[in-house]
Amino acid sequence: MDVLYQSCAGIDVHQATVVVCILHGPLTSTRPKREMAQFDTTTKGLKAYHDFLTQFHVEAVGMESTGVYWRPVWHELCDDFELILAQPAHMKAIPGQKTDKKDAHWIAQLTRIGLLPRSFVPDETIQELRELTRQRKHYVESRNRETNRIHKILQSGGIKLTTYIEDIMGASGRNLLQLLIDETPLTPRMIHQSVYTSLKRKVPQLLEALDGYFSAHHRFMLGQSLEIYDFYQKQIDCLEERINGYLNLYERPVEILDSIPGMDLITASVIIAEIGVDMSQFPTAGHLASWAGLCPGNNESAGKKRSTKIRHGNSYLKRCLCQAVFAAKRQKGSPLAERYYQIQSRRGPQKATIALAHQLLKIAYILLKENLTYQEFVLQKRLLETSQ
Repeated sequence: MDVLYQSCAGIDVHQATVVVCILHGPLTSTRPKREMAQFDTTTKGLKAYHDFLTQFHVEAVGMESTGVYWRPVWHELCDDFELILAQPAHMKAIPGQKTDKKDAHWIAQLTRIGLLPRSFVPDETIQELRELTRQRKHYVESRNRETNRIHKILQSGGIKLTTYIEDIMGASGRNLLQLLIDETPLTPRMIHQSVYTSLKRKVPQLLEALDGYFSAHHRFMLGQSLEIYDFYQKQIDCLEERINGYLNLYERPVEILDSIPGMDLITASVIIAEIGVDMSQFPTAGHLASWAGLCPGNNESAGKKRSTKIRHGNSYLKRCLCQAVFAAKRQKGSPLAERYYQIQSRRGPQKATIALAHQLLKIAYILLKENLTYQEFVLQKRLLETSQ
């Protein structure tokens, strides 16, 4: 193995401490000198660790992506050292040789000869946008759970509004729920004033649906759930406002991604947050699809393929692209929708969804790399085919 660095370090990162091993010596040396030390993960400890690395003229530092504990270390060192972040599963130490010092030494050895697999770490702005979009996802899921809880409270109180109102948390639904909480006498005129659009034609059915055994207990539970729902909705609105502020820095990439069938502003924000806008981080579209966990697995032995199950990859990006597939397949007549139904007829809906999500991600990679919208790309492709 060729030695790449005269001086490199490996870090075993923990919540309270980091254990560091520095290997330094000539490139031709097979027995480099070893320096071991342990530091706290406080700001003072990390600055002392930075000085320790500088003292031995360290060129590259390798570390594991242990939870979120690696992030303060990365922030302290990213300006002055070449940093390599690797997944723990890709760099397991020899069984039976497991201590913090030996882990740090093993990481340093892999770093020295270039065998430490490098993970994708975006810049600070993209990392902040990523945290915002992931937080939005968690709040939306919590809001949806509260909506389901409201449905359960209504059903347990004999209220059958969900039979006639598709979105119980819309303007009409919220007005009727407030009537229940306030114990307002229900009359056809009151209900007619509380609902909108086509629901005005369903006043008799709504009056019957509101006639249940809705007790003071149910009113209390419903009021609690509505307050929680409104809290999550307010937090989501604040997050979206801040996310839009970040997206103003990436107007062209957002325009490009928004032009792809099935994708909207939310999908574009998630894609930018997860993979950034610099496609040079990934050598090919296939590398990006593999990183996202959208490539079929390879498991072959004795000429027999055992499984093509995909790996976990980036669950946030994968879920967002699968939602984009549900929108793209409804655009009848489009090549993407035709491909989805073609695969669905042979392999089923789940494999068709993953296959189309794979294709959408590759399209996004090509468009971002070429700085073209989807329509411009299709037109350019047609002109090229015509000229040939």
